[in-house]
Amino acid sequence: MNFTQRPVVVSFSGHDPSGGAGIQADIETIISHHCHAASIITCLTEQDTRNIAEIVPQKREHIIRQAKTLLDDMPVHAFKIGLIGSAEIVEAIADIVRRYPLIPVILDPILAAGGGTNLANNELLTAMQELLLPLTTVLTPNCQEARRLTGLEEVEACGLKLLDSGCEYVLITGADEATESVENRLFHFEHRQNYTWARLPANYHGSGCTLAASIAALFALGVEPLQAINDAQEYAWHSLQAGYRTGAGQLNPNRFFWRNE
Repeated sequence: MNFTQRPVVVSFSGHDPSGGAGIQADIETIISHHCHAASIITCLTEQDTRNIAEIVPQKREHIIRQAKTLLDDMPVHAFKIGLIGSAEIVEAIADIVRRYPLIPVILDPILAAGGGTNLANNELLTAMQELLLPLTTVLTPNCQEARRLTGLEEVEACGLKLLDSGCEYVLITGADEATESVENRLFHFEHRQNYTWARLPANYHGSGCTLAASIAALFALGVEPLQAINDAQEYAWHSLQAGYRTGAGQLNPNRFFWRNE
């Protein structure tokens, strides 16, 4: 008997009880791309659609054991990394992905919540810079995250420094900037590209997770990198355009918007 197989994407991220961001956002996005979502929760959170009140990082050894058991059992086609929670967990994830140099790594460096809560202290930031950036295939910071990761202000300079840190592709998103349209900028040693997207009228919970998980799923499907980065932006934009409300804060992306068409 022949069984259909789907590419496996492993997501390392936090659990969002409101269901809008984090692991659940990754799972929805990965499944929406007809891939299989495997997940390792890096931290528990207390949050709603407005902000994060607290994060509770999980133990390093538990994350390593979960990953080893998982990776010994199934072929993995992409890693997606989101909210990390502590420098120790950065070290754990770096130890894991370093053993699989052929698996692409998509890193969404979540440093602050949409409501403003700081989610990365200096120790975590340094560990990310030193251990994860050199292993990253596609980095997807927003402008403020790019500035924190580099200590620079100008977006062009941030992108170049992040490339020098070891990232293969850097997509700096501009939804958090005060511009009429959303300007995303892609940096690669052999390719530069600017993307312009119509700014939508609301704020959204889990938009960065959606973009990065979409890139990871498309990589897992074998889509060429530049095409994957373009298609993931289009997917994320349509998910936000079809967003819906569940609470008093940000809207949730509709990651299955295509079912309504």
